[in-house]
Amino acid sequence: MAAFGWTALAVVPVYWLVVTSLRTRADFTTDSPLALPDSPTLENYKTVLNGEFTTYLVNSVLVTIVTVAVTLVVALMAAFTVVRYSNPWSRLSFRLYLLGLAIPLQAVIIPVYLLIIRLQMYDSLPAIILPSVAFALPVTVMILVSFLRDIPRSLFEAMVVDGAGDWRMLFSLVAPMARPALVTVAVYDGLQVWNGFLFPLILTQSGDKAVLPLALTLYRGQFGIDIPATMAAVVLSTLPMLVVFVLARRQLVAGLTAGFSK
Repeated sequence: MAAFGWTALAVVPVYWLVVTSLRTRADFTTDSPLALPDSPTLENYKTVLNGEFTTYLVNSVLVTIVTVAVTLVVALMAAFTVVRYSNPWSRLSFRLYLLGLAIPLQAVIIPVYLLIIRLQMYDSLPAIILPSVAFALPVTVMILVSFLRDIPRSLFEAMVVDGAGDWRMLFSLVAPMARPALVTVAVYDGLQVWNGFLFPLILTQSGDKAVLPLALTLYRGQFGIDIPATMAAVVLSTLPMLVVFVLARRQLVAGLTAGFSK
């Protein structure tokens, strides 16, 4: 019974979101909120797509892909260094990464804003990407270190005997074996960046630099009380990450269940 209630709590809002996006403005004010629309329409989606939704979508895709790619490359190298070399410097660097988990984003938004201004990057997509990478690194490094520690050290020793250097070990051994963990953190970081609101709100101001979470607030003003059109924009904004999740679900489950045995 509790499981059914929890499922309903999760499904009903999504159902209302989709159903509302298929209503006309007149039906929205007269029909029951959870009732199926008498005359479903795609006009709300056409209204959204005929606007600047494509620009916001492209911005979100670029910010998410670049942020996740940079985060994975830097975090994988950092995790490899922490696991491969057990020395005071690697342990200190790992502790510094973990310290980043204790710093709330809201507490440093003003210094980040001033730094972006000094770098003359305000109102640009890199202004969103760089802080997003910085705040995604701590949890990504933590997960990858936990996963890489389960790789048998005999494999590293065998590659050393074969004359392999650090870079070869990183790309020929560590990266392939860490694929489930990389997919897991990629999906997690991607969701965080895709849904990020504070950095775009503070660090950009032009409409052509807006990403989807920020653009949804613009739709509210653009459509006034046209709730169905706003819900259509929300549905469209969730589809890309939903597709990514469906395609990566197997690797995601493998990454969540591996690397935490120690």
